[in-house]
Amino acid sequence: MPYLRAWRSYGGFEGRASLRTWLYRIATNACLTALEHRARRPLPVALGAPGTDPEGDLSAIPPEITWLQPFPDALLTSGLSGSSGAVGASGPVGADPASVVAARSGLRLALVAALQYLPPRQRAVLILRDVLGWRAAEAASLLDVTATAVNSLLKRARARMAEVAPDAEQVAEPTAGRQRAVLDRWARAFVEADIDTLMELLTEDAIWEMPPQPMWFQGADTLRPLLAFRIGKHGRHRRLVPITANGQPAFAVYSNHRDGRLSAESLQVLTMRGDRIAKVTAFRTPSLVGVAGLPMEIDVGDEA
Repeated sequence: MPYLRAWRSYGGFEGRASLRTWLYRIATNACLTALEHRARRPLPVALGAPGTDPEGDLSAIPPEITWLQPFPDALLTSGLSGSSGAVGASGPVGADPASVVAARSGLRLALVAALQYLPPRQRAVLILRDVLGWRAAEAASLLDVTATAVNSLLKRARARMAEVAPDAEQVAEPTAGRQRAVLDRWARAFVEADIDTLMELLTEDAIWEMPPQPMWFQGADTLRPLLAFRIGKHGRHRRLVPITANGQPAFAVYSNHRDGRLSAESLQVLTMRGDRIAKVTAFRTPSLVGVAGLPMEIDVGDEA
C-alpha cells in the first residue's frame, strides 16, 4: 500500500526533501493510520494470571483478540538476499540502516512484544530514533511535529520499554555447541514424549503459552502435568524441524495425518536462559509454518 501511494503521489513530489525522507514519510503515515484502527496484539501472558488446571479445556479461542505472531527469520534472510550489498558480520554491506540493524541484532520476540505496549506515535519515534538513527529534527519533520515533541515521545517510549522488556541475559540466542545440544535434546524428547528430559531442560519458573488459546502456565509443578497430559497423548506422532524466528531458536511442529503424511501443527519459539529454556511460545496456527518457508505437509519417511 505505501508503494502504491508513493507511485500515485510522485507527480506532487517537489524535491524539498530527499526522496528517501519523502518515501519514509509516506510509509510512516500509512502505518500510523493502520495502527490507529488496530487493537493491540498481545500474548497470553499479558492478559491475566497463569492457569492452574493443565487438563482444562483449551479449545476456546476468543475471536476478538488479534494475537501477536512470530517473524520467521527466513523472511528477513530472503529480504536481505535481494539487496545490492553483501551480508557481513554486522549486516548487509551498503544496505540501509534498518537492514543493518535487523541483520546484526535479530528480531527478538521480547522486543516485538514490548512494542505492542507503545502507542503508535511513540512506536514510530522509537524506531526512527533508536533503530534507524535519525536525528530529532529529521523525525520531527517526517511526523510534522516539533523536535521537542519527538524527544518527549522518545523519553516516554524508552521508559515504557524499560518497564516491560526483560533483562538482556533472559533472551539469548543458542550458540554452537552446548546450547545446540540442548535444542537437539529438546526436539528428541518432545517427539518421544520424554517428560523427564523436557522438565530437565526447562527452568524452574519456565512459562508455556499457546496462542491463540488465552491460557498460559508457569512453573515446574504446573508444567509437568501439562506436558504429560498434552504431549503424552501425541508425542510419538510428531516431528520438530529446527528454524529461527525473532532471532530466537524455534521449531516447526508436524503432527500425524490420517493418510500417513505429517501435517503442520504449530510453531514453537523458545527463549533461552543460559543452557536452559525459560519460555515456550507454541503458536498453534499451522499456517505460520508455511510463512516460515516450510511445506505444510511432509512424508513420514522424510528426514527432518
